[in-house]
Amino acid sequence: MNGGLLVAGTTSDAGKSVVTAGICRWLARQGVKVAPFKAQNMSLNSFVTREGAEIGRAQAMQAQACRVEPTAHMNPVLLKPGGERSSQVVLLGRPVGEMSARGYHGGRQARLLGTVLDSLAELRATYDAVICEGAGSPAEINLRRTDIVNMGIARGAGLPVLVVGDIDRGGVFASFFGTVALLAPEDQALVAGFLVNKFRGDVSLLEPGLEMLHGLTGRRTYGVLPFRHGLGIDEEDGLRVSLRGTVRESAVAPPVGEDVLRVAVCAVPLMSNFTDVDALAAEPGVVVRFVDRPEELSDADLVVVPGTRGTVRALEWLRERGLADAIVRRVAEERPVLGICGGFQLLGEHIEDEVESRAGHVDGLGLLPVRVRFAREKTLTRPVGEALGEHVEGYEIHHGVAEVSGGEAFLDGCRVGQTWGTHWHGSLESDGFRRAFLREVAAAAGRRFVPAPDTSFAALREEQLDRLGDLIEHHADTDALWRLIESGAPQGLPFIPPGAPA
Repeated sequence: MNGGLLVAGTTSDAGKSVVTAGICRWLARQGVKVAPFKAQNMSLNSFVTREGAEIGRAQAMQAQACRVEPTAHMNPVLLKPGGERSSQVVLLGRPVGEMSARGYHGGRQARLLGTVLDSLAELRATYDAVICEGAGSPAEINLRRTDIVNMGIARGAGLPVLVVGDIDRGGVFASFFGTVALLAPEDQALVAGFLVNKFRGDVSLLEPGLEMLHGLTGRRTYGVLPFRHGLGIDEEDGLRVSLRGTVRESAVAPPVGEDVLRVAVCAVPLMSNFTDVDALAAEPGVVVRFVDRPEELSDADLVVVPGTRGTVRALEWLRERGLADAIVRRVAEERPVLGICGGFQLLGEHIEDEVESRAGHVDGLGLLPVRVRFAREKTLTRPVGEALGEHVEGYEIHHGVAEVSGGEAFLDGCRVGQTWGTHWHGSLESDGFRRAFLREVAAAAGRRFVPAPDTSFAALREEQLDRLGDLIEHHADTDALWRLIESGAPQGLPFIPPGAPA
């Protein structure tokens, strides 16, 4: 078997990442050697592979769904937004420069098609099947000429396409029909059919509409996935994180001790790897919320200043909003604060940045004895160490080089009193360390909170991925899906006018 499939969507956030992960886990459970692939990803949530390559976290999670190690070939192009109009371009795991959206779509993107097709060919030569994820919508007619992630990759590699639509948003039939009708005939020939996501209610009421859609397009629907809470895998776009106070829509077990522990995460601009706090949210009795006002820090037992693609900009934002003063007051009162990566950097005394913001010399908050100098070479590592008497693993993604001149050593950063700082992402996923850290936070906050003794974040992730696999296995036509992956799009699919504009 040397199969493949492109999972496209009617819109951004239609569920492509989740469906791709679910198909990957379903195939892996059938004994298929499968890999994920996303030609181009725009995300501030990234991960470091064992060979030191930076890829999107969604692809790392999809690799886990496949039960394989992630590699740079699974996400050959990663765009990390640095503002509204520019991004850092990461090619095969390494940054190659900053580029405006106009410059990227004006020519650079099209020149990368060969690179992404080579990566896909490498995976297809190694695995039985490769499940590819698109981006946004394949019917973005203004971008089709330079597209390398949707129909560009599908046509270049001869992949069948499954279009996912989020029915919870409404208008799914129009979205399915319109997506196909705005594609060129050669692209339409690869669109095999549809998959409905997030359906609530009685499927029998939906079936007449699916039959009409089949009559209109000549394309079948491969499944109707029911709405389920808490199934999102690591999010792609840190620019769109909700400030409404939720990290995951999952049920949380009651606290083991008498108190809950409240964690406030500062929703800084260009927030990156905010998935670091997922491990805290998974703990029974820990309540995590994102905040953007100083008064929201007052009742927090722990304040987290997360990673960011713009350390100096985040520092300015904290000061403008009054959050910086609130954090300084917390530290003076010996109340816990944790800075991760960019959040760690801005807690220091001084920042010298001629790379990220080009702001030059900037005073930090002065809460940790650290001076940061931004280097042009990005640090991409998977460190292993010990803290609070526990084994810790993490990953580093940063341009800032920290010179620590005091305090107590903490994960290659430092700690002063109840103020902690580290460049290590993912450290809180180490169960023993997370529990030890939360015990320290609870003691400092005067809370009768007790960490659950048996919470395994890795096991919770596996359960989540299995639930995604169950969705595909129980609610999709897996026999038809298997044929599609193995044999490609059906022959003779009708053309739906008007097609792509000239």
